[in-house]
Amino acid sequence: MSRSADITRETGETRVELSLDVDGSGAGSRTTGVGFLDHMLDLVARHGRLDLAVAARGDLETGAHHTAEDVGIVLGQALDRALGDRSGITRYGYAVVPMDEARASCAIDISGRPFLAYDAGLLPPGVTGGFDHELTEEFFRAVSSSARITLHVTVEAGTNAHHMIEAAFKAFARALRAAVAIDPAEAGVPSTKGTLTA
Repeated sequence: MSRSADITRETGETRVELSLDVDGSGAGSRTTGVGFLDHMLDLVARHGRLDLAVAARGDLETGAHHTAEDVGIVLGQALDRALGDRSGITRYGYAVVPMDEARASCAIDISGRPFLAYDAGLLPPGVTGGFDHELTEEFFRAVSSSARITLHVTVEAGTNAHHMIEAAFKAFARALRAAVAIDPAEAGVPSTKGTLTA
């Protein structure tokens, strides 16, 4: 069974074309006009073992906010569609990733209940590669809302903003990879209520 989705979303602020295969290898190109966001999406694809192609253009003259948020929305929509009724998935995933002096953790429940708990009080304000550090939270909030997943992201240590954000994205990717994995012992939807989509 193919677990994939293709979505195009166009607004007055952005146009995002995204193709996703949950059972991939990291293939695809990511081009958003925001270099650091492209790099983070590369990490999500490689460490999440997703085939992910993203082509986005947005009103970057106003900053990267709309682009980062809308790419997150479309990625979440694609995950939601690709996972279908969630039959056979592991459902939960957790990862801790060190990146030199930085460390981040992520816990995921593919629950049907969108929620983001984001704790990155150590992350300093600033911009890296055209990406405002505060957009890390906006991206993850957009993904969790559109994919209908419970997502906890914590930056646990660090002094270098690049390393801290990168650790968070890698932890997200690794946790997602675990959560979407097929559990051979799971015959149906892993929930006592019988659904993870309502």
